[in-house]
Amino acid sequence: MKDLRIVFMGTPDFAVPIFEALKENYNVVAVVTQPDKKQGRKQILTPSPIKKASALYNVPILQPVKIKEEYQEVLDYKPDMIITCAYGQIIPKELLDYPKYKCINVHASLLPKLRGGAPIHHAIMDGYDKTGVTIMYMSPKMDAGDIISSCETKITKEDTLGSLHDRLSEMGKNLLLETLPNIISGNINPIKQAESEVTYGYNITKEDEKIDFTKSNVEVDNKVRALNPTPGAYTTINGKRLKVYDVRLGERFYANTKPGTIVGFEKDGISVVAGTTEVILTEIALEGKKRCLVKDYLNGVDKKELLGVVLR
Repeated sequence: MKDLRIVFMGTPDFAVPIFEALKENYNVVAVVTQPDKKQGRKQILTPSPIKKASALYNVPILQPVKIKEEYQEVLDYKPDMIITCAYGQIIPKELLDYPKYKCINVHASLLPKLRGGAPIHHAIMDGYDKTGVTIMYMSPKMDAGDIISSCETKITKEDTLGSLHDRLSEMGKNLLLETLPNIISGNINPIKQAESEVTYGYNITKEDEKIDFTKSNVEVDNKVRALNPTPGAYTTINGKRLKVYDVRLGERFYANTKPGTIVGFEKDGISVVAGTTEVILTEIALEGKKRCLVKDYLNGVDKKELLGVVLR
């Protein structure tokens, strides 16, 4: 298997354990990742997590701006297999058709559910009770290839984007190592995806990050957990942005109170109307301030001034 020439294509943290396990067990001849991007307030040019990881192994790194136009350098490595994981660009047909063992993808959902670039966020945000990892053959259509293998995990009420991300990344690593020998030996029975069961988990937009308090407290909780630790769900209070990192469900009903209204205080948080029930904000970050527990935030404010304020 060390003679098998593999090109790995990936970009974010999620792909790092998968790449590292692959490199330790197989012959990864090159890594393809997204170009360095400017990040943070100072707009510092920053390499992707996969670029950082592959540099430690002295693996050649390719960073095409548009892989659809700049694929020849990948072909020059004569890959027997191309493995992708959250790469971030559509792979051209020239690459899909080249390798002996084809192109496979490690995707963080139970396909055909949640095709797209943010399946982990949407699994929590959309209220799924389970998700998983799928290894599939790649096709020209996004995440639509035949399924080779999969594994699943329950989504608990305590799961956040961070916890589910890390669990699925580890599962993806293990599933890939289990599946590759079967692909190479031909001991697989790929299954076509049922188009009637397709759902999507598209990339998160700024609008997706905003809390809608007309939704139920359960839906607000799902959104907050789906965006914790980053980018964080947000609302506004008195014209200032308020990031919300943790909430818990309340039990009181407020059928005639405007959603988003602050209606009371608990030892650990601020009670806000969500739909016709309440949700209690327990961890926040006010614009320009650090993330903190609400019980600490309340020590420095006049609760009377907050009561009746509407979060928008």
